[in-house]
Amino acid sequence: MMMVPMVVYLIPSYIILYKLRWLDTYWALIIPWGANVFSIFLLRQHFKTIPRDLYDAAIIDGCSQFGFLWRVILPLSKAVLVTVALFALIGSWNSFMWPLVVTNSDKMRIIQVGLANFSQESGTRWTLLMAASTFCVAPLLLVFFFAQKRIISSFARSGLKE
Repeated sequence: MMMVPMVVYLIPSYIILYKLRWLDTYWALIIPWGANVFSIFLLRQHFKTIPRDLYDAAIIDGCSQFGFLWRVILPLSKAVLVTVALFALIGSWNSFMWPLVVTNSDKMRIIQVGLANFSQESGTRWTLLMAASTFCVAPLLLVFFFAQKRIISSFARSGLKE
């Protein structure tokens, strides 16, 4: 699915959202970003590194399957879950084509579509365009600086097999 360009599944996704009556709503902007192929791959690789012995020990200690998930898996998976959440946030923040297609009104359009409209309206007023671009990029830079330790530790562990 990572090799298939977004343009290929844009029309079927649009038809699904049309039938659900989600066009020009927040649901159309949020729900499609809930699952991502890269996130599924990263989580799978991480969960494969968790030893089966931890599950066996938790069951012997009387832990239920939900308790094992809550008390053992989630604390071990903080770095990868933060990384997946950040990549979903960054992917949805940087998306241009999808919000352009599924929104009709100006109040539902996101900042990237607004930036494109602004660049068409302002023409060659580069100072204003660069100031607007800074407002577009600044939140992502702040998020990355606060979470770079988790992102790097997650990538460092994702391909290792113990």
